[in-house]
Amino acid sequence: MTNVNQNVRVAVVQAASVIMDREASTEKAISLTLQAAEKGANIVVFPEAFIPAYPRGLTFGTSIGSRSPEGRQDWLRYWENSVPVPSETTDRLGEAAKKAGVYLVIGVIERDTEFSGGTVYCSVLFFGPDGSLLGKHRKLKPTASERLIWGEGDGSTLPVFETPFGKIGALICWENYMPLARTAMYAKGVQLYIAPTADSRELWQSTIRHIAAEGRCFVLSCNQYVKKDMYPTDLACYDELASSPHEMCPGGSAIVGPLGDYVKEPVYGKEDILIADLDLRHIAYSQFDFDVVGHYARPDVFQLIVNEEKRENVKWTKTEDGQSS
Repeated sequence: MTNVNQNVRVAVVQAASVIMDREASTEKAISLTLQAAEKGANIVVFPEAFIPAYPRGLTFGTSIGSRSPEGRQDWLRYWENSVPVPSETTDRLGEAAKKAGVYLVIGVIERDTEFSGGTVYCSVLFFGPDGSLLGKHRKLKPTASERLIWGEGDGSTLPVFETPFGKIGALICWENYMPLARTAMYAKGVQLYIAPTADSRELWQSTIRHIAAEGRCFVLSCNQYVKKDMYPTDLACYDELASSPHEMCPGGSAIVGPLGDYVKEPVYGKEDILIADLDLRHIAYSQFDFDVVGHYARPDVFQLIVNEEKRENVKWTKTEDGQSS
C-alpha cells in the first residue's frame, strides 16, 4: 500500500449509550469523538450497538411460544430509536467526523430501509474525515437471544477500507469466534482489526489476543461501561432488571499488538477513552515467522470462498397480465 502513514493514533471509547435514546446517544457520541480528536486521535472507535443501546438484561417479554404486549412496547421503543442508514443521524455523525478530522467507527442498531422497514440489524458504520459514510458491516450471526431482536447480515457488508493510516475493518462481538469470518478479514489485508463487543468476560481478552497474534494485526476491542441506574425506569418490562447487578457491564476495552501483547491493557469499572500510538511497521516485524494468508498459508490444501453478493429479500412484482408474483 502506498502513501500510508506508518504511525497512527487511535482512540477506543469505553462509554455507555443513553439507553433507548437515539438523539441523546448521538449527542454523546459526537461529544466523545471531539474529545478524542482533541487528544490527537486519527481513528475513533465506539462499542457495539452504541446507538441506541445494547439492551442487556431485557427479554422484550419473550418466552418460547409467546410474546407479551409489554415486551412489544419496549421493542417498539427500540425500533423507533434505531438508525436508518442514511438518515439525519448518520449525517450528524459524518459532520462530527469531519469536524474532528478523524475516521469514525461506531456501532449502531440499523433499521432496514430497503424492504419491510421492520427489521433491525446490529451494524458498524464507518465515516471518513471528509464526513462521508464509507460503508457498513452488519453482524452476520446474532448470538443467542440477540436473534429475537436483530436480523442477520450477509456477505455484501464485509468491507475493509484502505485509509492513510492502514486498512481498517470490523467484526462484531462473537462473530470473532467464526474462523472463516476472521480469515476473510485477514485475506483483505486488515491491519487495524476493530472488534466492538458486549463481552466483558476474561475469556474475551484471550480471544482478542489470539486474533491479534493469528492475524498479525492490531486489534481495537471496544466495550461499554453500563450501570443499571442508566436504564430508563419507564420501560414496560423494567422489572426484568430486578435481579441484574448494579454494574451491568464492567467494560474491558483494550488494544492489542500483532504479537498478541497488550498495547493498552483492559480498562474496567469506568468510562474512559483509551489512546494509543501504533507503529504499522510492527505488523511486518511480526510477520517474519507467521503470515496467516501469506507464507504460512497453504492454498493448495485450504481454500476460502466468500459470497459477497447482496441477499435479496422477497419482492412483489406485477406481470404484464396484471398478476402478482
